[in-house]
Amino acid sequence: MTSPVLYLLASAAGPTQYLDDGVRAAQADGWDVHAVLTPTAARWWEPRMGELEEVTGHPAVWEYRVPGQDVRGASSLPKADAMLFAPLTTTSTCKWAAGITDTAALGIVAEAVHMAVPVVAMPFWNASLYAQPAVRVAEENLRGQGVKLVFGPGEPHPPKTGSARDFPWDLAVSAVREAVPPRA
Repeated sequence: MTSPVLYLLASAAGPTQYLDDGVRAAQADGWDVHAVLTPTAARWWEPRMGELEEVTGHPAVWEYRVPGQDVRGASSLPKADAMLFAPLTTTSTCKWAAGITDTAALGIVAEAVHMAVPVVAMPFWNASLYAQPAVRVAEENLRGQGVKLVFGPGEPHPPKTGSARDFPWDLAVSAVREAVPPRA
């Protein structure tokens, strides 16, 4: 039996620098993990992209494939059994909820929720950004589409106090496990 496929999507929030910890947590739970990054998150990982690809065993994806071009991109991913968007920024939340799919990460997850793929998101938000009315509207919109939003302890955090290193990857992976029906 092959391992179920999990897309671990990440936007540019502090915990993204520890995405490899999230990959390992998901792998320990039995997932075959494929990393999908927003372009800014990919720039953060650029000096260490080889590390991320080594730990997942797959090329990371951060851009749409150009039609007719034989390069890795969103079309090179296998079918996902579930998706975890962690960490999720307020910017990506608002764009996703508004249907703005200008990045491969947002396009992939925006389609997934309407294709019966279980999607869990774990925000890493500061309280000042969370206070913006558009963020709350976006949060409600995503929940209404079936996205399971899970907040870690202390989230949203006061500005300039969030602990990126302590992002609760195990809690995020546990939420995915709860959201995915057992395999037959």
